[in-house]
Amino acid sequence: MAKPVHLEQSHTYSTGVEHAFDVVLATPLPEVFSRRYAAIPAIREVRDQGGAWGTVGQSRTIVLADGGTMREELTQVDRPHSFGYAITDITGPMKLLAASADGLWTFDAAGSGVEVTWAWELRPASPVAALVMPVFARFWRGYARRAMEQLEALLPV
Repeated sequence: MAKPVHLEQSHTYSTGVEHAFDVVLATPLPEVFSRRYAAIPAIREVRDQGGAWGTVGQSRTIVLADGGTMREELTQVDRPHSFGYAITDITGPMKLLAASADGLWTFDAAGSGVEVTWAWELRPASPVAALVMPVFARFWRGYARRAMEQLEALLPV
């Protein structure tokens, strides 16, 4: 099995840690990931989510604009510091690249604001997929930068 790849992007916002945590955790994914970046599609919708997102063990199905899907399960919630999730059951074009991923959002005080970091531990689907991970990592960072820009509008003081 190919070695996991660590991907990470951070951005600082002029709002409080608790506010940022609450907004990022609760915002519907299509509002944050509404635009494709290179080979990474936008999120079109979320299905099968029971209630407000925020309880460890909850799961949902993420539907991508290219028709692919993935299962997301919330694995940890430590308000206001972090929340984590596991991505499994990937279908569609992404299945060729990724077997699974563990995601983590962290929220750290930064001066009078908050530094928000989004990270993935991505497990390539195959040794061949591992060879293209440097290219995928560049795409992912661009996708993550766009997501951070979307959050800017959602995180007023």
